[in-house]
Amino acid sequence: MSILKKALTTAALSVAMMAGTAQAEPMRIALVVKALGIGFFEAANKGAEEAAKELGDVEIIYTGPTDTTAEGQIEVINSLIAQKVDAIAVSANDTDALVPTLKKAMERGITVISWDSGVAKDGRLMHLNPSSSALIGNTIVKLAADHLPEGGDVAILSATTTSTNQNTWIEEAKKVLPNYPGINIVATVYGDDLADKSYRETQGLLQTYPNLKAIIAPTSVGIVAAAQAVEDAGKVGSVNVTGLGLPSEMAGHVKSGASQSFAIWNPIDLGYSATMIAYHLAKGDAKAEPGAEISMGRMGNVKLDDNNEGAMADPFTYDASNIDQFSSIF
Repeated sequence: MSILKKALTTAALSVAMMAGTAQAEPMRIALVVKALGIGFFEAANKGAEEAAKELGDVEIIYTGPTDTTAEGQIEVINSLIAQKVDAIAVSANDTDALVPTLKKAMERGITVISWDSGVAKDGRLMHLNPSSSALIGNTIVKLAADHLPEGGDVAILSATTTSTNQNTWIEEAKKVLPNYPGINIVATVYGDDLADKSYRETQGLLQTYPNLKAIIAPTSVGIVAAAQAVEDAGKVGSVNVTGLGLPSEMAGHVKSGASQSFAIWNPIDLGYSATMIAYHLAKGDAKAEPGAEISMGRMGNVKLDDNNEGAMADPFTYDASNIDQFSSIF
């Protein structure tokens, strides 16, 4: 082979290798959570990483603000737009506040979905609910009612006043109250998904309502804080804390008797499913439109409704019979 031919061949191989490298560049999917340092979202990230490994050409960027504010998430999303990520999957701190920034992301060609806590329709292609809102609402009331055969006063400890999913679940819970005679919701308070504030709000409930029989906290931060406050107040056995929580964080409170039972979907499955959906939409394998079914890998397909929303799975109840089995997982 002549020196010229050899040089040309080497150059051609180099170009081919560079092209191959460009094609092999992974899709970057940003998992934007309400705030860093929350166990639920860290578990969701494990699921996202599982999906990325299964898909093979995905890089997960796990990110979020240090506190549960819309402003913090907007700053994070603007940074992701500047990085030109391929997709953003966000659990929103506010339904409407993120919309302008997420619209900007979509205008730049970034695939945007919401999961767990949604944004308004104009700010995303689709939303993945962890479960059916109606079923969650019924479940959290039933968890309290199951241990109150004669009824009683019940309070709700929520996250923020603007938290999309919390507000929807509480509305659905109130709709099914006629099915649970004697269950009387006396107050709804907000701990802003902060452990110390949720603890103080629980103390306030215990002082204001001496006949309180149960506290429903549909938030993984709030339920732990409420259970701790009940234990510290010596109210175990008279006030039952239930709602939505993580088995690893609630195991001790189930064993103490502060919580008879609680529910949650698997956040690992949720992060996995959101990643799968974002991937298929960004790839163009699927389209977000009413009636569409989008693959969630091992979780099956999600079917979108007229608002481009879909539900992943039913919530699952944890109690003394199964808490040890699941607390080591998440």
